[in-house]
Amino acid sequence: MKPAPTLSSAFLHPAGQSLPQPLLALRKQRAAALLGMPLPTRKTENWKYSARHLKLADDMAISLPAEGKTGTSLAVPGYKVVFLNGVMLPEASEFPDLDGITITSFSDLDEQEARELAGRLDHTLTPQSVQLAQLNSARFEDGLLIRLQPDAVLDQPLYIIHEVNADASGSAFPRIFVDAGRHSRLTLVEEFISSGSNGQAQVLVNAVTEFCLDEGAHLTSIRLDMEGDSIQHIGATGVRQQRNSRFESHCVGFGGALRRHDLQVRLEGEGAECKLNGVVVAQGAQHYDNHTNIEHVVGHGNSEETYRNIAADQAHVVFNGRIHIHPDAQKSNAEMNNKNLLLSNGAEIDTKPELEIYADDVKCAHGATIGQLDKTSVFYLVSRGIGRREAHVLLTMAFINELVAQIPVPAVRETAQTRLNQFFEATFQEA
Repeated sequence: MKPAPTLSSAFLHPAGQSLPQPLLALRKQRAAALLGMPLPTRKTENWKYSARHLKLADDMAISLPAEGKTGTSLAVPGYKVVFLNGVMLPEASEFPDLDGITITSFSDLDEQEARELAGRLDHTLTPQSVQLAQLNSARFEDGLLIRLQPDAVLDQPLYIIHEVNADASGSAFPRIFVDAGRHSRLTLVEEFISSGSNGQAQVLVNAVTEFCLDEGAHLTSIRLDMEGDSIQHIGATGVRQQRNSRFESHCVGFGGALRRHDLQVRLEGEGAECKLNGVVVAQGAQHYDNHTNIEHVVGHGNSEETYRNIAADQAHVVFNGRIHIHPDAQKSNAEMNNKNLLLSNGAEIDTKPELEIYADDVKCAHGATIGQLDKTSVFYLVSRGIGRREAHVLLTMAFINELVAQIPVPAVRETAQTRLNQFFEATFQEA
């Protein structure tokens, strides 16, 4: 029997030593634990459709340089923090100056702050199901700690711009940790973009974001994945919620060589609520894999999850959504809905909604559909004088517009719509 591939030791040698000692020690500890770690294969259940797309050549283990200028206009209507190749650029960032809100680079933490943070990192994610998130903990060169004191409210969205330069092969490991105090409020927008490409470079982006919501905190997370086709992006988001807190997620992703995002939410306090919305479009030979996991740990929690996927040409999209109702989670209310649209005979979408229920007084539902554009609807629009291409665009946009319209930041909606228009332009030809 052929042995399973293991993570090359080249990936366990981080660059950059500017972190405080407790974080350097944590990084070293995590790297030691990954020696000989088996890589996902087709036999790994949560990677069965994506393992063949994962390419971790040794030249990708090199940390991309942290110096240089960003290659994209980063004018945003709000506060912003800019990362280049996983390292924060203070000169390109605009921080809020508000009482009760602190935003600090990992490199600028004092010894005590770093020690406290080291004790909390990784505690929102399940290592067994997000294997490669552990690699981020062994390699991050910098990160961002966002702390909101009780009742603190950020008056504008906070944009975090993650840019990687793809002129040469290498990797970047962005890291964010958000600690939201009682009754605090924050809207966080993460944009993943890339610049440069020589056509041969292979780049890995391994990103981890963690949220801890105290009682009554309200946090909105918006995630835009818009990197170039050559980028392999493996991201993980972990969330822990206490009593009466609310977490709202809006993810919009565009396919590439490999895109994967694991989103894990734990409702640990009564009355906690989460809402997860996701839109994915893929074309050409692109691949996108979304995995979500909602844990109802205690009772009286509510979760709502809606994902829409579109695949054209020979693209492949995967959705795996899991809701786990624990024995003590009576009076939980959970709903999951996944709809998928195939725009060509060569495209593929795999969906796997899961309910795992160990409590008897709950309301849970899930559903999934896969189909093509309705020919009757196309005919109706064409018969009313609308061009066939425009009819296809209208019907496809209608399929996802419900979720795009719910993004609470207008500038993000406009950005997503612009990229969607580019997708339509490339996918639909005038008949």
